[in-house]
Amino acid sequence: MSTSEGTWPLLHPVVSAVTQRIRQRSHALRSAYLERLDRMSALARGADRMGCANVAHAFAAMPAQDKFRVVVQKAPHIGVVTAYNDMLSAHQPYETYPALIRDEARCLGATAQVAGGVPAMCDGITQGQPGMELSLFSRDTIAMSTAVALSHDVFDAALLLGVCDKIVPGLLIGALHFGHLPCVFVPAGPMSSGLPNKEKARVREQAAQGLVGREALLEVESQAYHGPGTCTFYGTANSNQMLLEAMGLHVPGAAFVHPHDGLRESLTRQAVRQVLSLVRSGPRFTPIGRLVDERCIVNAMAALLATGGSTNHLIHWVAVARSAGLLIDWTDFAELSAVMPLLARVYPNGSADVNQFQQAGGPGFVLRELCAAGLMHADVVTVDEQGMAAYTRIPAQDPSTGSLRWQDLPAEPGDASVLRSADQPFSPTGGLRLLQGRLGRAVIKVSSVPEDRHVIEAPARVFDSQEALLDAFQAGQLDADLVAVVRFQGPSANGMPELHKLTPPLTVLQNRGWRVALVTDGRMSGASGQVPAAIHCSPEALAGGPLSRVHDGDLIRLDAVNGTLDVLLPEVEWAAREAVPLSPDQSQRSAHDLGRELFAGLRRNVRSAEEGAVTWL
Repeated sequence: MSTSEGTWPLLHPVVSAVTQRIRQRSHALRSAYLERLDRMSALARGADRMGCANVAHAFAAMPAQDKFRVVVQKAPHIGVVTAYNDMLSAHQPYETYPALIRDEARCLGATAQVAGGVPAMCDGITQGQPGMELSLFSRDTIAMSTAVALSHDVFDAALLLGVCDKIVPGLLIGALHFGHLPCVFVPAGPMSSGLPNKEKARVREQAAQGLVGREALLEVESQAYHGPGTCTFYGTANSNQMLLEAMGLHVPGAAFVHPHDGLRESLTRQAVRQVLSLVRSGPRFTPIGRLVDERCIVNAMAALLATGGSTNHLIHWVAVARSAGLLIDWTDFAELSAVMPLLARVYPNGSADVNQFQQAGGPGFVLRELCAAGLMHADVVTVDEQGMAAYTRIPAQDPSTGSLRWQDLPAEPGDASVLRSADQPFSPTGGLRLLQGRLGRAVIKVSSVPEDRHVIEAPARVFDSQEALLDAFQAGQLDADLVAVVRFQGPSANGMPELHKLTPPLTVLQNRGWRVALVTDGRMSGASGQVPAAIHCSPEALAGGPLSRVHDGDLIRLDAVNGTLDVLLPEVEWAAREAVPLSPDQSQRSAHDLGRELFAGLRRNVRSAEEGAVTWL
């Protein structure tokens, strides 16, 4: 089907119904948001309405020519918010971006300043460590840092430099609170392929059993994570990039080009041109708060589900939507998932990495298929003037001129084991299920779980920390059918850390033939694999949620087919159960050391996982 504007098919009725429900549910909140946005857009440029001392401070360190342009000539001025540090492989390439952006802005008669930096932590470093308890809250810290950067209020537009797990949602939340500004996200790309992800997982499982030592495991991990760029599995970081493409907030096709590919510099320079085309004095003023509407959010949800992306986004994109005055919930995700075909198999949902995904057609192929099937809103505004059609093509560099051009993708995927068309999907549904029952509301990602494991009924083994489960595994106490209930891992309890360290031992138990599952009010990240895991259980145990009433030996039934999560006890017995409190020792362990005490206020104020775990309402 042609992807030319105006030739898209009718929208799928479920996609249309979910979008309309979000629109109606959000009417009052969205209207108030847009009113504030319009009020800010109507103000004169910051440099024109501020006092002279304010203006002098803002531009004191700028070269004289730039200062003349922005103050006297009133040239467009771009604020750069960067998540650069060289601790994160994905963000290390950003070191050189500010100079490149300033150069391109000058070539276009504009100016640019680094408005500020935001913190960026690596979940790969902090997995299973105390620092992971700061990870989720780092998102809102990044959002606040973005607000601090842009609060100087002298910018006509913003470029946002970030890739990884909490960084992109944090930048996006912050940017939407400055919804009157045009914004473009600037990615850095994935690292080159290293050791295959399945081989890495195999050695991790061996290490969990004591079959290989630390030296062998470190060698394998270092072969997997070996250079600049994003980790190559399809976790939260790479899901971020897919969603930004679906929302039209990137230069089209920019997500998965390598950091050191010559095309990467051209795409970054194009981001400067793109954002300047959106400023108030440009040809098509498009503030980010207008661009990110309910259709844009639904497009992000569709892309997530169609690619088997990270479960973290069932938290993050609720918060993102709220920042734009839009209210979404897990029921919206579940209804979309029921009609959204799974088009991609990328690790942990398959064996391919994101480089193979890109080679097979990447985001452009997925978005073309979804639009052509009426499963996305193809008529949305994007940062590219051609709209969503631009995101169904791939960028290339003209070998003779070096200029950027976009070309159509082949009709068929480059590798059918990695990508499929919408009429021949890997699965007719998106692989995400909402679970409801006596144990609350939870979500499960089944796209990589074997079908014979979609229903697990087994006795509970209850743990109040992930360390307790790991100790029990090492002691040989878990060789049985079981549902591991790991509670007091919610936002209020300890910041809702990812529990990815539990994947290897649970996988070992499953491979031994035991029927096992995980039920938790914590997170499992975009790297969750073949063990069925009911995660984000709400309300959380610390708030008196039902997980706090589960005892060892209670029969738990996790049914991803029918969408239920229950404890199989007589109603009278279950109703009489009292909540077990978090022990003082466990509470103290999460309250101190490695800066955790600084986040006590966030733990007290945070909303539930289904409300986006936001701390700023």
